[in-house]
Amino acid sequence: MFDCVVVGSGFSGAVLAERIANARRKRVLMVEKRPHLGGNCADERHSTGILVHKYGPHIFHTDNKRAFDYVSRFTEWIPYQHKVLAYVDGNTIPLPFNLNSLEMLFPRDLARRIELKLLARFSYGTRVSVQDLLREDDEDLRMLANYVFEKIFKNYTLKQWDLPPDQLSGEVMARVPIVVGKDNRYFQDRYQGVPAEGYSAVFGRMLNNPRIHILLNTDARSILNFDLESGKTFVFGQEFRGLVFYTGALDDLFDRVYGPLQYRSLDLRFETLEVAHFQEVATVNYPNDYSFTRITEFKHIHPFETNRTVILKEYPKARETEADVPYYPVLSVQEVDKHRKYIELTKRFPNLVPLGRLAEFKYYDMDDAIERALTVFEEVLM
Repeated sequence: MFDCVVVGSGFSGAVLAERIANARRKRVLMVEKRPHLGGNCADERHSTGILVHKYGPHIFHTDNKRAFDYVSRFTEWIPYQHKVLAYVDGNTIPLPFNLNSLEMLFPRDLARRIELKLLARFSYGTRVSVQDLLREDDEDLRMLANYVFEKIFKNYTLKQWDLPPDQLSGEVMARVPIVVGKDNRYFQDRYQGVPAEGYSAVFGRMLNNPRIHILLNTDARSILNFDLESGKTFVFGQEFRGLVFYTGALDDLFDRVYGPLQYRSLDLRFETLEVAHFQEVATVNYPNDYSFTRITEFKHIHPFETNRTVILKEYPKARETEADVPYYPVLSVQEVDKHRKYIELTKRFPNLVPLGRLAEFKYYDMDDAIERALTVFEEVLM
């Protein structure tokens, strides 16, 4: 009754299902474990009327015109420039750390001296990783790098990952730059915004096609079976030779034969407050204080007229049970090696295509996931 199976309805799976159904006019079975579409991008109207992101804030930002144009087929946009503050030593400073942050935290003369050295060494607007700055010969620049590492990166990393920074991939540390400039926006991408009616509406439009049959509240393992001995794929107990695009965790698919892959999860705690606004910007990070990592106030992202507000506190945790949503792959050397073993298992099945943050064990932003899915569609089905 169908030509392809897509497991997972986040951007990776939804883009593929939409392209297969509309561009190739083939029938798709989409299998989604949760009771809604959109994966971790799903949002909903709170009882206050405020649009909240169910799994933490998602801001669409990209320099990739193809990814932006693709999503724009399914939504209008609310222009939105995301700003993030960090609570450091009693001050709230802009993130990423920039020249404004420097002026707020350091004595005036020292801040000016470091600023001049940064501008002499790097072009204005450059984003320099803490790792690179630690390798500089200049003592002041190394001191700045050490300060940012200790005050902004180190303890936040311990809370977020439950691992010291030296046990994580350099990819994680590279995501914490120092900006040689005074642009307080968290992202500097050409295209930035949020869908006018929310992300869930985007997914609803993407997957609104009679050739796409959607099974919600369905664990893929209840209908899919990959026989390692024969290399055959079975769907509903019958051999299936069509393509299966899998966006979930590979250890789940193969019964954790090499042990569980480590993903970090989150304990998300929403609070409704009887105030018009709780904080100055949408997100405030707490790298050194409290057990949560950040607080997001959704009215800054999706403005709504009400004297109440909704905030979200994020408490990182290990993924201990299958009920814990996997958010971030733990990019340690050990886990990356373990993931390679699972990838080797997928190669026994010529019709199995793993993709997405969980299956590929990579930190994809939304635009990365969209671009990756479009590329896979072109390579595999065009």
